[in-house]
Amino acid sequence: MLVDLNRCVGCQTCTAACKQTNATAPGVQWRRVLDMESGSYPEVRRTFVPVGCMHCEDPPCADVCPTLATQQRDDGIVTIDYDLCIGCAYCIVACPYQARSRVDYPNQAYPGRPRMKHEQRTEHFERRRVAQKCTFCVDRIDYGLANGLTPGVDPDATPGCVNACIADALVFGDLEQADGRVAELLASHHHFRMHEELDTGPGLYYLTGPRS
Repeated sequence: MLVDLNRCVGCQTCTAACKQTNATAPGVQWRRVLDMESGSYPEVRRTFVPVGCMHCEDPPCADVCPTLATQQRDDGIVTIDYDLCIGCAYCIVACPYQARSRVDYPNQAYPGRPRMKHEQRTEHFERRRVAQKCTFCVDRIDYGLANGLTPGVDPDATPGCVNACIADALVFGDLEQADGRVAELLASHHHFRMHEELDTGPGLYYLTGPRS
């Protein structure tokens, strides 16, 4: 996934789309947008930075998992098997991107009152007392591939946050496809990955501007 920092307007639509698509519990956000300021007056710059699971090439969360619940697929997507996860939270501590969370009990905006409709939708008992995180909407990707669709091109095979982005700041696709949009943008733009010094090989690239 690519994030064009010059396009992101901080609208949080990707955050809302992720919550709607994956029915995450109240208080849990798999996709967040950081609001960052840099410089000093009068030269101040404001940058919006979408973050979430980086789907690392060498994921530290998988290294510490005692039950092998966290695995990396052949396509690089890092997944969690809820049936194997014991909720030890080692992976939550090991993740340098604060991308994982754990929910033990159903959350309510107004405790003591009947649960609201959207809270009833987020029961997801398989996610209770286990680790959870962004999956790149892997169910949509697998559905698309099984039906001849292309992730990043066809909406039904693309992560919900990418589909919802109003500024076209999020791009998804196969990094190894030489003529694909991901490879094209990486070749034509300056970019970085978050905390590259940790050698985790994040799968989220941030574009900072076109090459001159």
